Amino acid sequence: MQWLVVLVCLAIANNAYGVRYLNVTLDAVQRQLHEFKVTHPKPIGVLTTTAGKPVEVRETVTLNTDVFNNQHFWDLQTASEHERIPERTVHARGTGAFGYFEVTNDVSKYTKADVFNGIGKRTPVAVRFSYLIQSRGGVDMVRETGALTSKFYTTEGNLDFLSLSFPVFLYNSPHLFSPVGHAFKRNPKTHIFDDTSRLDSVTLTPEFIHQILWLFSDYGIFNGYRHMNAFPIHAYELVNKHGDSYFVRFNFIAEQGLELLTERAAGALRANDPDYSTRDLYDAIAAGNYPSWRLDMDIIPKSHIPKLNYNPFDMTALWRNGTYHTVTIGRLVLDRNPENNFKDVEQTAFNPGNLVPGIPGPVDDAFKVRRFSYRDAQAYRLGINHNNIEVNQPKYRKTYNRDGVPPVLDNMKDAPNYYQNSFNGPVPYVDVAKPKELVSVKFKQSTDLGESAYFYNAYVNTEGKRNRLAANIAGVMVNAVEEVQMRWLKILYLIDRDLGARVEAALPVAEAQKLLQRPRLVLVEENPKTYDLVPRCQ
Repeated sequence: MQWLVVLVCLAIANNAYGVRYLNVTLDAVQRQLHEFKVTHPKPIGVLTTTAGKPVEVRETVTLNTDVFNNQHFWDLQTASEHERIPERTVHARGTGAFGYFEVTNDVSKYTKADVFNGIGKRTPVAVRFSYLIQSRGGVDMVRETGALTSKFYTTEGNLDFLSLSFPVFLYNSPHLFSPVGHAFKRNPKTHIFDDTSRLDSVTLTPEFIHQILWLFSDYGIFNGYRHMNAFPIHAYELVNKHGDSYFVRFNFIAEQGLELLTERAAGALRANDPDYSTRDLYDAIAAGNYPSWRLDMDIIPKSHIPKLNYNPFDMTALWRNGTYHTVTIGRLVLDRNPENNFKDVEQTAFNPGNLVPGIPGPVDDAFKVRRFSYRDAQAYRLGINHNNIEVNQPKYRKTYNRDGVPPVLDNMKDAPNYYQNSFNGPVPYVDVAKPKELVSVKFKQSTDLGESAYFYNAYVNTEGKRNRLAANIAGVMVNAVEEVQMRWLKILYLIDRDLGARVEAALPVAEAQKLLQRPRLVLVEENPKTYDLVPRCQ
């Protein structure tokens, strides 16, 4: 304690005599306020009210003043009561960055989309990273689906990709979004994440199983956002300038390398820094170590689709080797941190329905529902004019929409507000290459566990991987009621007898570990004394 008092006194003395001290242990996150002061050696201006009136120094206090006439005080009071907007239902916890996408290969054979044509072309991009289930105040480094959502500000409108950390999705049926969201969130009575409800939901809807195996495997925890691959999940239709169609699956591959962590390693990082993924991304960009992702696309010509012996539109399944080829499009590089997190990240509004000419998009039912539900979610969170917010604004826009909750920008000034009109309002264009045939996709009702079996045998292909997968599954199963445990084991045995046997053997170990890890209340002293907690300089 004595040496701490000495250091505090020295720090006070150094500051008093103008001695500059640089703490080399601080990272870019912790230096942010100091760097602002270095950049702005003098106050950045005169304090005003939100209406622009200069604030007199006596208005910054309220004791013994006329508080009801103090507009600066009421600005502060009312703003603090209204400064929160609705939290995202899913992917609430996240961060973001800005950068660019650069085309590195000629893909004009597959799409006429301007953003992907012209080697060397750069397009500004905004990116948000997130965890699926965590609330806005949650923690990083958990076993959850991650996300990389990107907004390309192209000359033909905004192009949004909503990508996940696994190449397969939970389900194909759109109606499952609400039930699975409720099952995986907090129990409505206990307000605690409930493994019984989660596992019950999965066992009653076996199409979830494939992605759940990815989640419990070594792929389940990535080493921060920079070391995560990301996949937009759907099969996207592309069209070239001749009207030829292709179906592709996009893949964002981290050029830093995919890095995966064990449960123990992630737990240690999480305990030391609950903001690990957020801090790691910010510090890397601040240091000029710009993270990047290679954008590839797996391609199947439209004419080959009827010849396949599997459904390429099934989001719960991988495409079969030998039925597609892969082409690189370019690189996504992040080189700028947000200036203000709320303005630049929390207000971003992504919608998978934001597409551009040359990318008609996916044709499955889940995508059709998502393009509506995401629009509705953003209108709820940010208002119907969410695309007028700076971070969401496209490069060019002419619409017949008017009014509503601000921002309305120029509100299209004095242009006609209806279409069709005879007075030279904006007119649509004709896309001669737009596909003339609509693709109709039908899904079977039964669940094929073959995809899960393939994943187990092709990806979880070593003793270590299989033991860790079994231990991770068992670690969650011990928190569920016996009925759900038994149903889980039956499904795991159906996927692969070896998987079922390993999990069954891991259950007693997980139960023993759970008993050992129960927290015990330990007092520092039986009769704690009262101490003077404020050190004095002697």
